[in-house]
Amino acid sequence: MNQDPSHSFRTTFGFSIVGPNSGKTFCLALCALLLAFIFPADAQQLAKIPRIGALHLGNSKAASVPVEAFQRGLRELGYVEGKNIAVEYRYAEGKEERYTSLAAELVALKPALIVAWGTDVAAAVKKTTATIPIVFALADRPDVLGLVSSLARPGANVTGLTTLNFELSTKRLELLKETIPELTRVVVLGLHHPLVSITVKETEATARSMGIQLQTIELQSLNDLDGAFNRLGKDRPGALLLLPGREVVYGPPAVSLALKHRLATIGAQTVITDAGGLMTYGPRTTDMSFRAATYVDKILKGAKPADLPVEQPTKFDFVINLKTAKQIGLTIPPNVLTRADRVIK
Repeated sequence: MNQDPSHSFRTTFGFSIVGPNSGKTFCLALCALLLAFIFPADAQQLAKIPRIGALHLGNSKAASVPVEAFQRGLRELGYVEGKNIAVEYRYAEGKEERYTSLAAELVALKPALIVAWGTDVAAAVKKTTATIPIVFALADRPDVLGLVSSLARPGANVTGLTTLNFELSTKRLELLKETIPELTRVVVLGLHHPLVSITVKETEATARSMGIQLQTIELQSLNDLDGAFNRLGKDRPGALLLLPGREVVYGPPAVSLALKHRLATIGAQTVITDAGGLMTYGPRTTDMSFRAATYVDKILKGAKPADLPVEQPTKFDFVINLKTAKQIGLTIPPNVLTRADRVIK
């Protein structure tokens, strides 16, 4: 008599498969079991791939360029998302009040490390965890703001790349003066930030040497923008210097208002010139995001953030928007134009 094939299955594994389609069901079950035996390494590999968190202060559209640069950096180091590394992305949509909750959300996932774009974003993550390594892809004066003990020896669980954006405000003022030699009044505009007062003091020394009077406006929120421009008075300034610090959030609407008042605007990030600002000068943020991947690689291989020095930018972009220059009736001097890395026509 032929033995029911499910008998051996039942004897070996302690349960049986019965029913009108028991033979077919038995075959399917056996195949599934064999696959589990054949490919256990793949299942284990998927379970073991490192998971990292990534938190950006803007929305997914604004973050697409730096995030893509970061992903390219990972790929060049041999990491492929979904294959040998998993990345959990979160976007604050420009809302500062979301930093802490999103940071807590990522920390709850117990990632190997968290990458943060933005000084205040990194600070929010640091307040949420003192043990998970944190890499800031972009941060302003992290030593002054207490993110790290020093640039050379960060200490604790945080390290990354500093932008030098606030320090470069004097350079931007010099570019404005070169572009508009007759310039005598400049409005310095920025969202409320601990570095605003420090930067204004540094910039004022340069302004005096060039015969420029500065008028500083520190916004408490985006709702203050219209009122700020209304307070400029009859004696209109010749230019607007945008300070870093959530520039991707407040910059474009500020540029829109500046164009209505025919003001030449300079900022740090290319989102300003893309929105119609006259000029931008600052570190190449895509390069910094790309380099952030090297920190991820080192930490995943056992390095401690406390021992990884904070790096400074090595590449800078000077962008001029000629369409805007024409719109506000300004001619860019040739010696300034030839130094531009990119010209928007």
